[in-house]
Amino acid sequence: MFRTKYLFAGLVLSVVAGSSIAEAAQPNYSCSDRASALSHLSKKFSEEPIVIGLANNGGVVEVLTYASRTTWSIIITTPDGTACMFAAGEH
Repeated sequence: MFRTKYLFAGLVLSVVAGSSIAEAAQPNYSCSDRASALSHLSKKFSEEPIVIGLANNGGVVEVLTYASRTTWSIIITTPDGTACMFAAGEH
């Protein structure tokens, strides 16, 4: 189970890291500063970062999940500190 979590997270990061950060900053994504995004996900869904990666364009990709792994979110933070929700779901 532990290994599966990291394999899944690595797969997600490799797919997301290939995406353009500029695409994530389009108006149809929910964006705010990183601290606010993490605070919102923590308060509303009890999600915490489990994997953090660096995209080739300087953006930061984070996978967050609830302790029981029932919900997950992926946020992308641009070099200027703007964090955008890229994807979210439930197990």
